[in-house]
Amino acid sequence: MLKPRAVFSKGISGAGRWAVRYSAYDQPSFCAVLEGGCRLAVDGEPPVMLEQGDFVLLPATPSFTMSGADPAPAKHIDPKMLPTPMEEIRHGRPDGPPDVRLLGGSFAFGSPDAALLMSLLPAMIHIRGVERLTTLVRLVGEEAGADNVGRDLVLHRLVEVLLVEALRAAQGKDAPPGLLRGLSDMRIAKALRDMHDEPQRSWTVAELARTVAMSRSAFFDRFTRTVGLRPMEYLLAWRMAVAKDLLRSPGIALEAVAERVGYGSASTFSTAFSRHVGQPPGRYARMALK
Repeated sequence: MLKPRAVFSKGISGAGRWAVRYSAYDQPSFCAVLEGGCRLAVDGEPPVMLEQGDFVLLPATPSFTMSGADPAPAKHIDPKMLPTPMEEIRHGRPDGPPDVRLLGGSFAFGSPDAALLMSLLPAMIHIRGVERLTTLVRLVGEEAGADNVGRDLVLHRLVEVLLVEALRAAQGKDAPPGLLRGLSDMRIAKALRDMHDEPQRSWTVAELARTVAMSRSAFFDRFTRTVGLRPMEYLLAWRMAVAKDLLRSPGIALEAVAERVGYGSASTFSTAFSRHVGQPPGRYARMALK
């Protein structure tokens, strides 16, 4: 559904005392630690020490700071203003062997639903001990830096596989409650897909339970435990996410948005949107289109 494509990838290394502060990028980005280690502090998340073999996926890439072992003043970098790097980026001491080597990059999504899906993922996905992810990132880096026949096609497929592997490694029974854990449960995933596909439908807990062949109470308990929200809470969050996306489109009538997300009238939708988002849909649309 996301239709990912590579934007760029780059080699990064650091030595001695160094620190860089990246502004929010608003695009999904990734990083694999090839050698050594460093410290990563993503806004809103506890800092982590990255080690060789680690893989990090930032679905929306908020502001973050990356640094070496020793404290240093952070150099500010705005990734939106940087040209595509042709050579490895070096931080700290310019010569001598590096303390850490990384391969990082970003990709764009061709689907209009990408922002909605990414907003339901964790701010940071940190995976340790999955060597195949590091291998995939290295292949992306090699292909992006070459000028081979079929380069774009190969990059497209590699990035698709990279995302699938990253999200698959992050889900499962040990994942925190959320969308990834829900998608790893066959029955809960079916209910999630149904809500995603038809947000305008008048879903009830009983109807969702029937679609996955479970009793109402068993489905309610399993969904809540797995996703971290009650089914109708999740449906409301998804409807509001869809509504936000629609309101960012110029010229769409409020009545049309209300209908697309399952409300019988614009006034009923406006009340629900204001309660959930904290401002009326008209004001939200005006601010989003500025």
